[in-house]
Amino acid sequence: MDRGEVAFTRMEKVIFGEDAAAAAKAEAQRLGAENVFLLVSGTLNRETDEVEKLRRALGNTYCGTHDDMPAHSPREAVVACANAMREAKADLLISLGGGSTTDGGKAVTICLKHGIDTADGMEPFRTVVDENGKRHFPEYDAPDVRQIVIPTTLSGGEFNARAGITNSALRLKQSFMHPGIIPVSVILDPKVTVPTPEWLFLSTGIRAVDHAVETYLSIDANAYTDGACLQALRLLGEGLPRVKADPSDLDARLKCLMGAWMSMTGVITGSRLGASHAIGHILGGSAGVPHGHTSCIMLPYVLKWNESVNGARQKEVAIAMGRAGVPASDVLNDFICGLDMPRTIRETGVEEDDLPRLAENCMLDDWTFSNPREIRSPDQVMEILRMAW
Repeated sequence: MDRGEVAFTRMEKVIFGEDAAAAAKAEAQRLGAENVFLLVSGTLNRETDEVEKLRRALGNTYCGTHDDMPAHSPREAVVACANAMREAKADLLISLGGGSTTDGGKAVTICLKHGIDTADGMEPFRTVVDENGKRHFPEYDAPDVRQIVIPTTLSGGEFNARAGITNSALRLKQSFMHPGIIPVSVILDPKVTVPTPEWLFLSTGIRAVDHAVETYLSIDANAYTDGACLQALRLLGEGLPRVKADPSDLDARLKCLMGAWMSMTGVITGSRLGASHAIGHILGGSAGVPHGHTSCIMLPYVLKWNESVNGARQKEVAIAMGRAGVPASDVLNDFICGLDMPRTIRETGVEEDDLPRLAENCMLDDWTFSNPREIRSPDQVMEILRMAW
């Protein structure tokens, strides 16, 4: 008999299929915001009118924009945004963009609450993982300023009370976790995803596939999250190739957004993930590999490495992706290749002699220790990295 616990979040609302600017205005009014600050993708701000639509919709409540949040949300950029918001006396943050603006925004709200105005000032608030993989969470008050997220990619971080922030000095991505940093609401508008570069939309779609697969195969898997994971795979399995074939297909884009949302059901309710995500965090924060590409590369190899302990359950992944009877690692490999995404570490520019450092850093990530096939040493991580090289 299964045993476990499902923990729900402090998110109040998810709005889907509606115009983003109109929905954001309505949410700001509902929340009684008087000074709304925007944290947005620099490309969207410079090359599209999506940010300007938000400004116009917000009217006199708009108080400022920060459009410099590099990939993997470095601490310095988080603090710069927090300082600008503090100066503007902002009482609500709206993030428009990919995972970096989403996670960066969560960390910004921590900085605002606790008077953090330097990168080093963030150190006491991060999650620490000990040598046994146990996470230690510092206790601190929840932010007062909440965040609304309008995602333009499919990473799904907007549904999570966890921010991945890079310590630039250590070249290491670290976690900041607190129930109070989850966005108050999320707006899923397929139209705002159209300007997203194809490689970014599709690769973060594989990140969502990775969420669903590793949750379904999690050591914490349960009947509640199983259904959401398999439906997420069906939606993404249909939607991503359709977007690849026709970038203007808004119905397919909404299917992808909904699939990304469903893929996070287990993550946000307490399911621990495995080596694909753990290694992905390190490839991103320690080697600069784009977030989505880490899943494109690692997921099939991790499935292959784990097959000896959960091969029977992996068959359900293949069925959900429409290829019953084919090994899940092969199904995902073919699917990712069909989207023209990278499949090896060497394609990303990472040097082979850097692999041992990356393997060591993986032992600092808690999800290394919750992989279905036990990992307790960098040598075991190196086995997977060698497969993916």
